[in-house]
Amino acid sequence: MSKDKKKAFILWLEEIDKRDVRLVGGKNAALGEMYSKLRPMGIRVPNGFAITTNAYQAFVKQGSLQKKIRAILKSLDASNLRELQSRGQEIRELLLEAELPSPVVREVGKAYAKLGRSKSVAVRSSATIEDSEGASFAGQQETYLNVVGEKALLAAVKSTMASLFSDRAISYRKDKGIARFGAIAVGVQEMVRSDQGSAGVLFTLDPETGFDKVVLINASYGLGEMVAQGGVTPDEFVVFKPTSGIIEKTHGAKKRKLVYGSEGTKQVAVPQRDRNKPCLSDKEILKLAQWGVVIERHFGRAMDIEWAKDGKGKLFVLQAR
Repeated sequence: MSKDKKKAFILWLEEIDKRDVRLVGGKNAALGEMYSKLRPMGIRVPNGFAITTNAYQAFVKQGSLQKKIRAILKSLDASNLRELQSRGQEIRELLLEAELPSPVVREVGKAYAKLGRSKSVAVRSSATIEDSEGASFAGQQETYLNVVGEKALLAAVKSTMASLFSDRAISYRKDKGIARFGAIAVGVQEMVRSDQGSAGVLFTLDPETGFDKVVLINASYGLGEMVAQGGVTPDEFVVFKPTSGIIEKTHGAKKRKLVYGSEGTKQVAVPQRDRNKPCLSDKEILKLAQWGVVIERHFGRAMDIEWAKDGKGKLFVLQAR
């Protein structure tokens, strides 16, 4: 890693690989690895950048924020729900009321301008001890979708950093015996207009049985958070890896979907005519399965992948764990 990279507040996906977990967190490291290594193989990954742990450290070092956080967490009994909620809220308010350092604000603004000032982006947490061996922090921090404009982006970045101290995250670390909170990086990525298409998750093995000769795909209309959070009954497709054949299709109700709102997102009903048909064609199912196998082979382990299809029918990979 170059000296400049070690000190950077912003790194583009093309500059990141899987060795950069300490600097950009697990999610961003995997995204950077796919963006630089797997795009040439035809796997589409939306462009974006990481706001590094350097930016978070610069944030909490100003105004003695770090010292104040440690004092609030000292001798916390995480099993006491009221105490947990009170101290978590106190830390989050402390961070939300503080100003991001001006060099961080400047660098984020420059990167967003390069990506496109009016671009709709997803802002996601990427913690440095997230998804480590024996501990999965998926869902412990926040995700903000359809963020538009520099002011909204900076607010989402600060909220994402504050979510390192969500009640769930604090409790989870205590339960796992993780004394340190590490640091948090933030991923900023172009949104895929799956509100006009479909999205979901893909597993390169059967998550219930561990059978590794299949790819299992869950799919529903709209933005993928509805599937990831269990808010909808999706379609389910199973592809047998050795023959690249679809061996099972299960029709899901798909009654609601998440779409763009005037700010952020909103839920709407799916028209009856769309509920009654699969939201992926056989060709699309097989393409996603093929991508899953390539990603699994590249990382050398079973993968949990978030994907999206835009309104023009183009498929993208959004995340891989």
